[in-house]
Amino acid sequence: MKTGEEKTLFDSLGDMKRTHHCSALRAKDVGEEVVLMGWVQRRRDHGGVIFVDLRDREGITQVVFNPEVNEEVHQKAHAIRNEFVLAVRGVVVLRPEGMINPTLKTGEIDVMVSELRILNQSQTTPFVLEDNAQVSENIRLRYRYLDMRRPVLQKNLMLRHRAAQVVRSYLNELGFLDIETPFLTKSTPEGARDYLVPSRINPGQFYALPQSPQIFKQLLMLAGFERYYQIVRCFRDEDLRADRQPEFTQVDMEMSFVTEDDVMEVTEGMMAALFKEVLGIELKRPFKRLTYEEATGRFGLDKPDLRFGLELKDISDIIANTEFKAFANVIRAGGRVKAINAKGCIDFSRKEIDDLTNFVAIYKAKGLAWIKVRPDAWQSPIAKFFSDSEKESLRQRLDMVPGDLVFFIADQLKVVNEALGHLRSYLGHKLGLLERDQYDFIWVTEFPLMEYDEDEKRYVALHHPFTAPLEQDMKWLTEDPLAVRSRAYDLVLNGAEVGGGSIRNHQRVVQERVFEALGIDRETYEKKFGFLLEALDFGAPPHGGIALGFDRLVMLMAQQASIRDVIAFPKTQKAACLLTGAPCEASAAQLEELSLKVRTLKG
Repeated sequence: MKTGEEKTLFDSLGDMKRTHHCSALRAKDVGEEVVLMGWVQRRRDHGGVIFVDLRDREGITQVVFNPEVNEEVHQKAHAIRNEFVLAVRGVVVLRPEGMINPTLKTGEIDVMVSELRILNQSQTTPFVLEDNAQVSENIRLRYRYLDMRRPVLQKNLMLRHRAAQVVRSYLNELGFLDIETPFLTKSTPEGARDYLVPSRINPGQFYALPQSPQIFKQLLMLAGFERYYQIVRCFRDEDLRADRQPEFTQVDMEMSFVTEDDVMEVTEGMMAALFKEVLGIELKRPFKRLTYEEATGRFGLDKPDLRFGLELKDISDIIANTEFKAFANVIRAGGRVKAINAKGCIDFSRKEIDDLTNFVAIYKAKGLAWIKVRPDAWQSPIAKFFSDSEKESLRQRLDMVPGDLVFFIADQLKVVNEALGHLRSYLGHKLGLLERDQYDFIWVTEFPLMEYDEDEKRYVALHHPFTAPLEQDMKWLTEDPLAVRSRAYDLVLNGAEVGGGSIRNHQRVVQERVFEALGIDRETYEKKFGFLLEALDFGAPPHGGIALGFDRLVMLMAQQASIRDVIAFPKTQKAACLLTGAPCEASAAQLEELSLKVRTLKG
């Protein structure tokens, strides 16, 4: 190819029209003249005959350049390289016997090319555009437009598109209205930092990008629309991980005149439709339900994975008077001792156990005691402290048989549950207990309304401050706020929270009592939420809803490890776009217009 000003202009499409995608042709199409267009996946020259795998978003067809068919086209095909963009005309032929590729949808046929147009060339790509290519994620994100040519990412994004279609169709059929809410709004406390947008017209004042449409969807219920939804972008300025992004998508819903059961029924129906129409999987309904207390008590976490056992067992009553002081002292101080029986794991090495001790320390556990159950005795530094009756009770409660390895943690209940819950999840993966193709949904209900923030020395809403308390717990709002359960519910799939919602406070007096229990004084909540409180005075109906994390849900449906693999243009864990270079510095003129000055931080 020529370069510079003499660079070759490539062929144009002209009157050539594509007749099929590259996954459409089968043996029934033999003899038909077709036109295909796409990218060169690979090129092979076998003794004068050139074979090209031509790829588009639907799949691959092998096209053949044979000099006996057209010598000029064959000569032109020598210039073809990977990722060139081609248009070809040819006749569908059966592959010779023994050359059929059963792993390819089009593996029975070839297209014998009679006309070739090279629409564009490609430089050598920075990595091989194949699903199993070993390449760093930073390189993939830097060249995301190339990365998205890989079949796995195209498949993921096409699945995402189909999922969005099903959601819209399902909710439309149930009488929901798709209503947009503002992106430029007011900062409200919802659990994470807001992204702020300076106002040029109002110097020194800022909009906030919404963490969710929470208040607006409640106002839509007050306005009488009864059923609302959006597939909506939301924004949170928080530390990132594999299943978080600074901008994310959720399926947002709100309904009037409903209870928790109504919201759950609609949501379960949506999940059933999604999995049936997108994956061909029939979900079992109704979904299981556990209260928050049951979930954390049995599995340690409020988003338990029910595809395997390894339940936590409380043994505090058995060893309340044990000679092992580390346990006894914790129980006397109001703490708990719980255990997990890792069935058949007696062969774990001391190094593996030490690594698990370091692992639970991440969740504030001060230690990890253990017992290996051998046929003749218990092997453990702590076994000698237990009496025969304590051993027998532990054996029965924990189902301890030879070959088992039992882990213990003693601490305050929250620490014990969280540390053992994460250990349980770790062991589930390590021991291969997770069924990859099993989708186990569960509702977790009756969350605490609030928790105590040790850093801020005040109560904070566990979900958000608009969640309604259980009516029978209202009496504890002033006396014992931590005892108040909420009308909140989370939808959990395979150990991941995919949605959360609640019944809202639709009466001003209740909403004000919740604000006061959270330590928000009247002046503050009137300033931040006065418009909502005012709206509640004008006949607000009982209402509730849910927001489903669409990225995370699609990630699980596509069986991917990161939501970045189901988002077209994601950010890195440092909230940067390696493709465009965002975020970047603003010009002096832009800052001047916004009445802003940037202060450089040392270090």
